[in-house]
Amino acid sequence: MRTESPQHLARGGKWDTGGFLLDAAAMPRPADLAGLYGNARPVELEIGSGKGTFLLARAKARPEVNFLGIEWAGAYAAYCADRFRRHGLANVRMVHADATYFLPKHLAAAAVQRVHIYFPDPWPKRRHHRRRSIQRPFLAELRRVLTPGGQLLIVTDHADYAQHIHRVLEGAPGFARIDFPKMVDAEDGRVGTNFERKYIAQGRPFYRFARLRIR
Repeated sequence: MRTESPQHLARGGKWDTGGFLLDAAAMPRPADLAGLYGNARPVELEIGSGKGTFLLARAKARPEVNFLGIEWAGAYAAYCADRFRRHGLANVRMVHADATYFLPKHLAAAAVQRVHIYFPDPWPKRRHHRRRSIQRPFLAELRRVLTPGGQLLIVTDHADYAQHIHRVLEGAPGFARIDFPKMVDAEDGRVGTNFERKYIAQGRPFYRFARLRIR
């Protein structure tokens, strides 16, 4: 998959991504996460960071944890990186990439302690269902990059996609079901993304999935 360099994404002075937007093409395989952050603290991964609202709040609240966001939309990836730079967050980085390609190439086994996937594209048309990110091969990859005892957290507002996610998770080895933890907001286990705030205002139901890597 072709990705744009951080320099190209920031061209024109719209965003200053310096040091916060990583060039996937230039990263080692696997990535040296301890070298990237300058410490060996645990890492949490968000797939599909959008405008970075969740990562911004999470990185502020947990300075003892490192955060890595993956976003396939180049403009959003650059926007996130600029937000994190303006807030002076040394514990968060962004990558412009497709997670289904990035994880196998750039993340070592047991590299992260949590994976967050919030409101992924549901690809609602039946002929597009194969494009949904939550599929059995990718779930196996998520299990590989999680530490034993690590958590996989998924939220969607789309009922049909929720049924699909449930089927995929129920048949997946190496995971145990757990309660969804509280994340950013103080109530109801809310995660604090832009989509979540929008959908709460619209009265949409949410479907939450939490799994623990057990082996």
